[in-house]
Amino acid sequence: MNRINQKLQEDKKILSIYFSAGYPNLNDTVQIIQDLEKNGVDMIEIGLPFSDPLADGPTIQASSTQALHNGMTTQVLFDQLKDIRHSVTIPLVIMGYFNPMLQYGVENFCQKCAEIGIDGLIIPDLPVDVYAEHYKATFDKYGLINVFLITPQTSDERIRFIDSVSDGFIYMVSSASVTGSQSGFGNTQENYFKRIADMKLKNPQVIGFGINNAETFNQATQFAKGAIIGSAFITYLTENGTGKIEEFVKAIR
Repeated sequence: MNRINQKLQEDKKILSIYFSAGYPNLNDTVQIIQDLEKNGVDMIEIGLPFSDPLADGPTIQASSTQALHNGMTTQVLFDQLKDIRHSVTIPLVIMGYFNPMLQYGVENFCQKCAEIGIDGLIIPDLPVDVYAEHYKATFDKYGLINVFLITPQTSDERIRFIDSVSDGFIYMVSSASVTGSQSGFGNTQENYFKRIADMKLKNPQVIGFGINNAETFNQATQFAKGAIIGSAFITYLTENGTGKIEEFVKAIR
């Protein structure tokens, strides 16, 4: 069974952390992953930097740009992660845009992910119908879960189609904005969380965008299996470096 599915079956709320590979420094990637697992994070999203990150807010964009300047590429990331499963057991997901994957070759990319122990991908600019028609068979061949995003504006019909194509979790974007642009949830978000929960989808939901502290983590996980923190963690790395990751995780739960 895929490590993502194993983790989702655990009787706990999932804390997933996102960071940009190669940030703050090019060779920080593996150490950050190891420290996050050591301090109790359940799943990690490794951002593959891209020059035109449409869904990302200024914090993640800046970290992605710096990582590119540091020399991060698809091949460098794969080289960094080649031995990651000797020291890390939790699910690892690569989050990136489709263009670098196309350039690398979709099958080659998926094969490499399988070789090094990546469990899934999040590709915000790959439409679910295009994936289902052209790429799902390749992902399945290499045991990779592809995670799709929904927003408050996604129709129920579209959500149910995404649910039918998915076999891991659904990434529930808390609002129609870029990452890092919120602080806390109001009635609009809570009503949206409840609406999705009431749909009784077959795949659990993990909420992202706007989770930045214990309060928002707890709010989000009232209605979903877990929550994802990205911009707040990158801001923490920017301000504190990589030596105090334990303090960040402890402040969330």
